[in-house]
Order: sequence, then structure tokens, then C-alpha cells
Amino acid sequence: PSPPDGGWGWVVVSGAFISIGFAYAFPKGLAIFYKEIQDFFGTSYNEIAWVSSIMLATTYGAGPISSILVNRYGSRPVVMFGGLLCGIGMVSAAFCTSIIQLYICVGFITGLGLALNLQPSVIIIGKYFLKRRPIANGLAMAGSPVMLCTLAPLNQFLFDNFGWRGSFLILGAILLNCCVAGALFRPIGAATAADKTQATEEGKAALKEVTKDAMEVSGPMNIPTETKTEEEGGKDCCEKINKYLDFSLFKHRGFLIYLIGNVLMFLGFFAPIIFLAPYAKHIGIDEYSAAFLLSILAIVDMIARPTTGIIANSKWVRPRIQYFFSFAIAFNGACHLLCPLASGYTGLIVYSTFFGLAFGMVCAMLFETLMDLVGATRFTSAVGLVTIAECCTILLGPPIGGTLIDTFGDYKYMFIKCGAVMVLAGTFLFIMNYYNYRMLAKEEKERKAKEKDLKSVRTENEARNNWNKETTQNGPELEPLREEQEGLKKEVNGT
Repeated sequence: PSPPDGGWGWVVVSGAFISIGFAYAFPKGLAIFYKEIQDFFGTSYNEIAWVSSIMLATTYGAGPISSILVNRYGSRPVVMFGGLLCGIGMVSAAFCTSIIQLYICVGFITGLGLALNLQPSVIIIGKYFLKRRPIANGLAMAGSPVMLCTLAPLNQFLFDNFGWRGSFLILGAILLNCCVAGALFRPIGAATAADKTQATEEGKAALKEVTKDAMEVSGPMNIPTETKTEEEGGKDCCEKINKYLDFSLFKHRGFLIYLIGNVLMFLGFFAPIIFLAPYAKHIGIDEYSAAFLLSILAIVDMIARPTTGIIANSKWVRPRIQYFFSFAIAFNGACHLLCPLASGYTGLIVYSTFFGLAFGMVCAMLFETLMDLVGATRFTSAVGLVTIAECCTILLGPPIGGTLIDTFGDYKYMFIKCGAVMVLAGTFLFIMNYYNYRMLAKEEKERKAKEKDLKSVRTENEARNNWNKETTQNGPELEPLREEQEGLKKEVNGT
């Protein structure tokens, strides 16, 4: 069915606001507990960073699984099951006695639950919206900063009153709200689909009766049907997988450019936000002020995402939205490169403000630019393939930053590494998208020229056919009549 661009779609956006908010904000909000968990288990920055890395990598790496489940069962049951997994993972983490157990409970189980929340929420927005899709995506993506703004002080409050174990129990219960959000994802055109299914079943029953009667009349005629069934049953496994994941996207030039740029970008995308609160505590800022930096970032991010969605939907930006996306990534990297110049709490507030603006711009356009390249039909497969490719750099990004901190004893090298990587990714995407747009214009020009040539050839053929028809009409068959007419003319002239 065609997207309604409103109506129940806005309720779907509110559900996506909750599920996307938890999927993006929860791994960052847990950074509040890392300093205390690190002291409790006696681990290094590198080891504690693996908790968020595994969670984020699982969230992105399980994208194909999520896409296959959405294609098979729809968004609603997948998101509800994901919310249940999130709650189980965090409640189990409250009873962990080693850092390895935290990797499993928080990293894998909760990360898988968040993956089953993220992709279905993004996919169903594309089904409900077309003209207003950038605005809807911007509003849904605003759930991340709102949740982060709420979770940062809430986590600090929970830790002060219940410790990290009690906090994990309460957070597990809070994550069960994703089940409620998933219940709002009503399948589009559900009534029509039910009517079609009923009509199809009736048609199948009638066809089965007719086939049965025909088989009774002619016994041996059922052999080809059985052969056909066996051939259909012997389909290759790769064909079945390709039904849910379109691997032909790897031949798509725009998709490959997007994929390479994003894989490079995520090497430095999440580490700064994970280490922001620990960095503030490291330079002597108290816990609540350090948590408030995340709230500042989230508040600016909250404003930046819908604003970016409105700007990206304008007639000046939308035809060249890939350039805008490239600029946002490079701007994000420039903020990290300038972060070591910030001295004291005031400097960190300024950095958090600009970081929140840049972070919101990137997140608001992250999926819109992908849909702009591949279209809504192939978007489900594209999300799954992109996320599994990105999970490697997401997994390595924070631990590399933690290793730099452990090695040099200073956070500035981590910020410089992340900034340089993101500036490089933004520059790559800008140059390659310029090349892609030029190639698309050239291919469109060649296509129009080919159509023009085909039209001219078709016109010539029609003219030739008409000429042949006229020649045939005036051919040797009419020669006796022509001679008779000439004889009559001579007699008239003689008279």
C-alpha cells in the first residue's frame, strides 16, 4: 500500500522515538557506571570499553538478522521480542561476578535486544512516510538525545541510591517499555492484507478441488506436478537468503560509497561520547557535573535532529543531501580535533554543545541518505548489510581509544584520533558523492540520447514501411490499368 504520510504514522513515529532512543542512548548512558565498575573489578580503560563496544557492535552486527525477521514476521513482534531480551540482559547483568559475564549479559544479550528495536523502527517509518519522511526520521531520531538527556542524570541518581547492581535491575525494568513501543507498530494496510489472504486461501481451496477432479479423470497426468514440486523444494540456500537480503546492492555504486564512508566514520563516532564523562571525572570534575555534560550534549542533539530533518527536506538540500551528510561528518571530526584545546569545565561545556549539534546532524541523516541512494524497496536489505559491515569498526573504535588512554595516560590522543578519522571519512564521502552525481548525470544523458536515437530509428522504419506500402500499391499488379489509362489519353489527344 502507498504510504499515508500521516494518520497512524505519527503514532508509529512516537513508538520509534522510544525504541530508537533506547537503542542509541542506552550504550552511552551506561558510561556513568564505568568508573565504578572499573574500580570494582580492577580492570583497565581498554577492558571496560569493551562492554559498550560489544553492545554497539551487536546492535549493528545483528542488523541482517533483524532485517530477515522483519521481512518474515513484520516490525511489531520483532520489536516486542527485542524489548524482552533487553530486560532479561540487564536483570542478568545485576548478578554478574566478572567482567566476562558483563560482556555476555550487557554486551551480547542486551545488544541483540537493541538491534531488534533499531532496524524495525527505522524500516516501518519508511513504509508510513514518503513526502514527509525526512521530518519523520528526524523526529524519531530525536528519541536518542531525549533518552540520553534523561538517562545520564537518572543513572547517576540510581547509582548513588542503589549501587550499580540495583541500577541494572531498575534499568532492565525500564527497557521493557520497548515492548509497549513495539505494540504501536501496526502493519500498514493490515485489513486489506487480511482480505487478500482470505481470498487467496479460498482461491487455493477451489483450485485444489478442481485439480483433484482432474487427477481423478486422468491418472498419469499428475507426474509433472510432482516433478515441479521437487524442483522447487531443491532451491539453493543462497537464493533463499537473497530473498531477504539483496546482495545485488554490492553492485550499486552509491551504496558502496556510502558503505565505505560509514565504516570509516564509525571508527571514531562513539568513542568520544563514551569517554566524555570519565574524562570530566579524570580532570577533577564532580560526578553530577560530568553527567550534566552528557545532558547538555543530548539537549543540543535533541534540537539538532528535527531541525536537520526539516532542512534536509527542503527543495534546496534534498536533491543533494549526500553533500550535507558529508559536511556533518567532517564537522563532527573538527569538534573532536579542537576538544584538547578546551581547558576546564567551561571549555567542556562549549565542546559538548558543538559536539551535540554535529552528532545530531549526522544521526538525523544517517538512514535518510541511505534510503535516498537505494530507494524504499531495497532499504530493508540495505540497512541489514550496512550494519553488519559497520559492526567491525564500531567494535574496535572505543577499545582503540581506551588503549590510547592507557598507553599515554592522556585523553587528548583519543580525541585527536577520532577527529582525524571522521574528517577523513567526510572528505571521502564528499569527493566520491561528487563523482557519483557526475556519473549519474552522464548516464542519464546517454540514456536520453539512446532513447532519442531509438525514436528516430523507429520513425525511419515507419516511413520506410509506408513507402513500401505505396510502392506495392503502384507495383506491377496495376500495370494493365496504367497502360489502359495511357491509351485513353492518346485517343483523347488524337481526337
